[in-house]
Amino acid sequence: MNKYDVIIAGGGIMASSLAYNLRKDGFTGSIAVFEKDQMYEFSSTPRSEGGIRLSFTTEINILMSRYSLDFYKNFAKEMEVNGESPQIDFKQNGYLYLGTSETMPRLIEEANFQNRCGANMKVLSVEEIHDIIPELNTEDLAGATFDTDAGYMDPYTVLQFYAKKAKSMEVDYIYQPVQSLLAENGRITGVRLESGEEYHAPIVVNACGAWSGALSETIGVDIPVKPFRYQIFCLDLTKKFSKSLPLVFDPTGFYFRGEGEKVITGMPHKDPYSFEFSSNKSTFEEEVWPIFYERSQLFEQLKVERSWAGLYDFNTIDQNAIIGGHPVMKGYYVITGFSGHGFQQAPAAGKGLSELIRLGKYETLDLSSLSVERFANNQLILETAIH
Repeated sequence: MNKYDVIIAGGGIMASSLAYNLRKDGFTGSIAVFEKDQMYEFSSTPRSEGGIRLSFTTEINILMSRYSLDFYKNFAKEMEVNGESPQIDFKQNGYLYLGTSETMPRLIEEANFQNRCGANMKVLSVEEIHDIIPELNTEDLAGATFDTDAGYMDPYTVLQFYAKKAKSMEVDYIYQPVQSLLAENGRITGVRLESGEEYHAPIVVNACGAWSGALSETIGVDIPVKPFRYQIFCLDLTKKFSKSLPLVFDPTGFYFRGEGEKVITGMPHKDPYSFEFSSNKSTFEEEVWPIFYERSQLFEQLKVERSWAGLYDFNTIDQNAIIGGHPVMKGYYVITGFSGHGFQQAPAAGKGLSELIRLGKYETLDLSSLSVERFANNQLILETAIH
């Protein structure tokens, strides 16, 4: 019989963080993780930029990122497997939010709130912006706020070692596509693979990211998650910035950051809600490049070296994580809907759901405000700093 105590559908960073945390926290039952894409070619994590920040406008998001930031700082030690430590290349260069005279009051208000929640935000003058990036055009700016703890790392190595660590803790990874969930009389019973084979468990977790909404529909349970295509461009500038760049948010909403000698930027795709992975370089040239050129003359001469698209697991209602047990389907748990900030919240999300599954309650961080029930109760988490 194909029986497990816990089945996790999806084998990306959420699934692997959950599996790792279940074992780390003492869960001794059998765990199976099902992943259709063994090379993680289309997984959202390797296609993300690997950023982490504390500059959110809701306390729960700041607390989750604070927990995850501390975890990532110790990742090399924590995730060592058979003497091999991951090198995740974590650079804490910060996130810089450029402000005009119209937007600075809001940025300062947000920074004060973020600091009350445990962030280390600074308010900068135009002169201080120049100290960080001398080549920036600041004529239209009144100042900036600076998330000094923020940074970025290699997301692919993080994902690989989460999975390696979980496997070393006796979690079974089965590289087969899940076709549908199985349920009976209001209770989840397992999964059916595309091969027709069935696996059964009293607890099934939907960690399928952009595909989680579609998978949930197979048992008639609505989870408000759709794929949201996001494009990333890697730029090679003829003239380089003199200092290592933080991630810079322009008042237009566009951003750029350093990646070694290169610069990376991104934007939503014109046709967001699909599972298509193509990207379009001309979008950058038409929409982003003119804005960047205004911000710094270093952008005058550049080449789009490569571009790619990834999928957000986009929560269509309030763009925040959906974590917890489903109120009408017993044994069914979800960890999805992160809408672009999943990578940075994976350590906290996996820890929280591990506690909920094992203990029936949260201990480390109270994630109950991110429950499935909030949609029916209209208790939405309205985060304005969605990037």
